[in-house]
Amino acid sequence: MVLSSFDDYPIHQTPDPIATPASSDKDVYERYWFNGYSTAGDLYFGIGTALYPHLGIRDCGLSLVADGVQHSFHASCRAAGDPADQRVGPFHLEVLEPMRSCRIVLGDNETGTTCDLVYEGRTGNVEEPRHHWGGTIRRTMDTTRFTQLGRWSGWIEFEGRRIEFDPTATWGTKDRSWGIRPLDGGDRRGAPVPPATKSLFFLWAPLNFDDLCVHYQLFEDSEGGPLFSVGALLPTYDRLDDLPGIEDPAARHMRGHEHRLQFDEGSRLAHTADLAFTAVNDGSRHEVHLERIFTFRMKGIGYHHPEWGHGAWKGELAMAVESWNLEDVDDLAFENQHCQHLVTATMGDRVGIGALEQLFVGPYLPYGFDGFIGRSN
Repeated sequence: MVLSSFDDYPIHQTPDPIATPASSDKDVYERYWFNGYSTAGDLYFGIGTALYPHLGIRDCGLSLVADGVQHSFHASCRAAGDPADQRVGPFHLEVLEPMRSCRIVLGDNETGTTCDLVYEGRTGNVEEPRHHWGGTIRRTMDTTRFTQLGRWSGWIEFEGRRIEFDPTATWGTKDRSWGIRPLDGGDRRGAPVPPATKSLFFLWAPLNFDDLCVHYQLFEDSEGGPLFSVGALLPTYDRLDDLPGIEDPAARHMRGHEHRLQFDEGSRLAHTADLAFTAVNDGSRHEVHLERIFTFRMKGIGYHHPEWGHGAWKGELAMAVESWNLEDVDDLAFENQHCQHLVTATMGDRVGIGALEQLFVGPYLPYGFDGFIGRSN
């Protein structure tokens, strides 16, 4: 057990120092995740960084799509003893104002990819329901998460090219989560785990409009039965000082999620989506139509990456970059199933932009999916 700077604050939930997780599960994690995109729809980036305290690892990724190519930076290192030390080599995340703004810096390094970015919230934060997921032997997911939509300023430099971001024309999302989440590779101890029998159908759509933001998320089982969902219509604010607090009492919460997706032939990739949900307070129904612009692969920031998967030991400090043409991606490979589509969003007279994240694994009867990642129609 190690003392850290947080131990000087009255925030302990167990008798142990803050750096000691309450659970001994090796998959305990703390993650920050962000996306950003131009309102013109020609650029998208994702950033993720996480601490795995029982593995002694901290890692990060930055990935950007521009001109039909996805460029990715990966890094991993031995974690410092203080959880407030959010460095991964030249990468550093700093919380400027809790629940409101963050700064992300990737300093000079051997890969040539650097950045200096500031994220600011446009909305209050939305707490998502606690996510439980498990196999036949143990629970493999037990997480809490909150989401906020916002704006970006700063720059990213890669391959000798520098892109500047105007906060009036660069929007995005912050996703903060912690708990237990399965890592690639699994645990080889004990009796062999029986083959998975559960399916996962996951949709997540944080959407930015000029005067309103939409948060839509759901998990369903193989028959389309709801597992958990969250939805909200969120007022937007032009200045940080105008944010009403951590959560916005003016947010309108939603239930009764509906979806109708259209897919690329021969794959599970959605190219259009019609989403709907119903307001809890007055029963009004709200619909939004999404059209794909292009697809960002989540492996660019480590999700199911065959080499740079989350929580993998790469040494005291390791970094790498890679890139690929969007047209060359194998849509049927497992590593490419988890993705976010940059989408145009239409809701009544409003036209906005955002992301539609999808992960569909296993059979899903409403759309005729069979097998692990295939489809029968």
